[in-house]
Order: sequence, then structure tokens, then C-alpha cells
Amino acid sequence: MYTAASSRYDSMKYNRCGKSGLLLPAISLGFWHNFGSVDDFTNMQNIVYRAFDRGITHFDLANNYGPPAGEAENNFGKIMRQGLKSYRDELVISTKAGYYMWPGPYGEWGSKKYLVASLDQSLQRMGLDYVDIFYSHRPDPNTPLEETMGALDLLVRSGKALYAGISSYSAQQTLQAVSILQQLGTPCLIHQPRYSMLDRWVEKPGTAGGQSLLDVIEEAGVGAIAFSPLAQGRLTDKYISGVPTNSRIGRGLSNGAIQASDIPARLIAQVRKLNEIAVRRGQILAQMAVAWLLKDKRVTSVLVGVSSVKQLDDNIGALQKADFTAAELAAIEAILAE
Repeated sequence: MYTAASSRYDSMKYNRCGKSGLLLPAISLGFWHNFGSVDDFTNMQNIVYRAFDRGITHFDLANNYGPPAGEAENNFGKIMRQGLKSYRDELVISTKAGYYMWPGPYGEWGSKKYLVASLDQSLQRMGLDYVDIFYSHRPDPNTPLEETMGALDLLVRSGKALYAGISSYSAQQTLQAVSILQQLGTPCLIHQPRYSMLDRWVEKPGTAGGQSLLDVIEEAGVGAIAFSPLAQGRLTDKYISGVPTNSRIGRGLSNGAIQASDIPARLIAQVRKLNEIAVRRGQILAQMAVAWLLKDKRVTSVLVGVSSVKQLDDNIGALQKADFTAAELAAIEAILAE
């Protein structure tokens, strides 16, 4: 029987999520990969327990995480029942809906019909009465934004979610979504964008007024949690000497995320230079990449996906050296500008 470490809150850093009352750990655990039916359940369990023992209180899921879709929530529900149930009030559990889940016209995107049904299914899979955060996983080009945000408002008011969030919305879409939710009386708590040293779209102007996504959320008092902080493994030492011939990518097998064409020689050269800076800082490259995101106070938390307890500990280790000198930041920018 699992018993959480008594020291679990001693070293983790917690940041306020926008202007809300909710604090999130600087590092959160994502279930996008490594929690499906093809993965080892004992390893999943060890990762989750270790995360909580290290102060990670936020676990991020989605209806379609697996594979197959729904399996990550099923496995997390099993972990909850077997060891974490008594700690429910210490946990922030989030899930999302927006991608394909079941056949027919009501199984994806952003209609009220789909979002309400999906959250009901997610709660059943996880064995929960409510989630702490429920996200619209992606904007729907064919459903009025008022309907999608109205569904989030309805689910919060029904008690099935405590907070509402959005993911992968552009700066302009975020501006509109935040305004609608404010009018409904259910503030937008958080935005979950893809963000890394190699993918900085959130910093670019995206509204009629020239605001970036980070500008919009700062002004609106909305938190941000970055996913894919390591650019799906490209900001690690895994490919620093090129694509290993014995890796899935090297053998021509897609891992469902990136392929060999996503790791050109130019990128490898950049990553090698970034790694040199990390080594001088006394970090591995993955740790520097996470710390680089957290240097911006608008980033509430960084969402990491790991396949082992060691990877988890390595990512949390980023907090031990989270500050940068002006010279280090300038050197990183010069490399990225190449």
C-alpha cells in the first residue's frame, strides 16, 4: 500500500495560476505518452507515486490519451484507486476534450453535446466525481466559440469541474474566449500551449492589437502551462550526435510524434551548441530547456512527459538551477537565431 513521502512539499516550487487562488507545481506530469495499454503498469505507477513524493500535485490527462484513446485515464483511475485515493484533496487533476473519440457527428471538436458527454466518460474512466481543470483541447472552426465556452461554464456550474481552461488557442481566439467566459461568470483559469526553445509561437504578435498569446494571458490574469517543453525529445541529448541507427526513428519507424525529417543536421548542430551551454551551467540539456521556460513569470508550470522515474527526477532537477545570466540568455538567443 502506497504512503506518500512526508517530505513531499519540502522542495517543490509552487506558482500562482494567473490571478486565481490556485497554486500549481512548477513541474507538472503529463500523460500524453507512456500511459497506454502497451506500457508497463508498474512503471506508470512508480512514476506517478514518485512524482507525488517529489511535490508534483498536478496530473494532466485528456480523453484521447493512450493508446488506445481513453486508456491513460483508465490507468490513472486504477492508480488512484490503488494508492492515491486518500490524497485526492491534495491533487489537481485535469482532462480535456476536443480530438476524435468516437464515431459519428458528436465524437470530436467543440460542441456542447460532445464536451459534456466526454467529461462524463472521463470521470467514469478515472473513477472521479470531478476534475479540477477541464479544457477545450483545441478550437473548433465550425462551432461558435460561445457554445464551446458555454459548455465549459455549464460543466463548472454543474460541479463536474472546478476550473475551465483552453489549449492550443491562438492569441486572438484566447482573447475572445476569455471575454466570453468572463461574461458568463466562469473565468478562464489557464491556457495550455505548445512552447519550447524551438517553438516560440506564443511570443509572436497574434491579435489585431499586436499582442502575443503571452501578452493576452498576462493582461487577462490567466495562467499558462507549457506542453512539449523538450520539443518531443529534440531538446535532450538523445539526438545530439545525430539520429541513433538503432532507435525507432533511425529504423524508419515513426514514434507517433516525430520522424527523422524533423531532426535535420542544422537542428542537431544547434542542439549541440545548446548542450554546451547546459554543461557549463552544470545541467543536462533537458533541465536547461525546462528552466528556460520557467524564467518567464507568465509560465505557471511546465508539463513534462516521462517514461521512467529517472527521467522524472532529471526534469525536476531543472529547479535546482533555474536562473540565467544575461550572457547565457544572449548566447542561447544567438544559437536559436541561426
